[in-house]
Amino acid sequence: MDSLSSGFVADVLERLHREAEAADAPLVQAVTNEASSREEMITRLITAESRDLEGIYRGFAGNFLSVSPQFGRFLYMCTRACKAKHIVEFGSSMGISAIYMAAALRDMGGGRLIGTDIEPGKIERARANLAAAGLAGLVEFRLGDARETLSSGLGSDIDMVMLDGAFTLYLSVLKLLEPHLRPGAIIVGENAFEEASGYVDYVRDPQNGYLSLSLPFDSGRGNELSIRTR
Repeated sequence: MDSLSSGFVADVLERLHREAEAADAPLVQAVTNEASSREEMITRLITAESRDLEGIYRGFAGNFLSVSPQFGRFLYMCTRACKAKHIVEFGSSMGISAIYMAAALRDMGGGRLIGTDIEPGKIERARANLAAAGLAGLVEFRLGDARETLSSGLGSDIDMVMLDGAFTLYLSVLKLLEPHLRPGAIIVGENAFEEASGYVDYVRDPQNGYLSLSLPFDSGRGNELSIRTR
């Protein structure tokens, strides 16, 4: 079974990717115009997060900041490849990436995805989008700072983690989840920039219990794939 090829999931994803492109185009253009290089853009974003984390993401309340269709298919494939039953996502936004992963859970017989976001409007829209795709029963969305919302109630061992929230919190969130990661768990870091939080250096050091490498597609976005080795 493949929910991405036809049916409610495919239709909802097609609509959401169109909406995301329209909603985010002005922001992408503005960031591109303001920064003379990728390095400058990343530095500006990291500085803004460090100064006012909640404020900057309140300003992005109407933006999807979502994965691409290609990256979404990659998430679906990762979920199926590791036979995930329990997934945690940091930075759920409007729920596009959650749809890809929840679809894979359903296609394998079920499971549980815990998602979290700091913006209440995004959580509301994510819930509606998962419901439209017929996947609401597989996903629990938590509102608030991930360092609090993911500090308890995670249940069984985690098979997969998707990091796609505030760049400077990736390492903090990973360490919070680390005691729950089963050996072989997959960790996907989208926009895991080397300049932010020390996350990339941490997962690339085998002494910390991971094997990790940068992903060759969606270049420039700093995507990182890691596997828990212990």
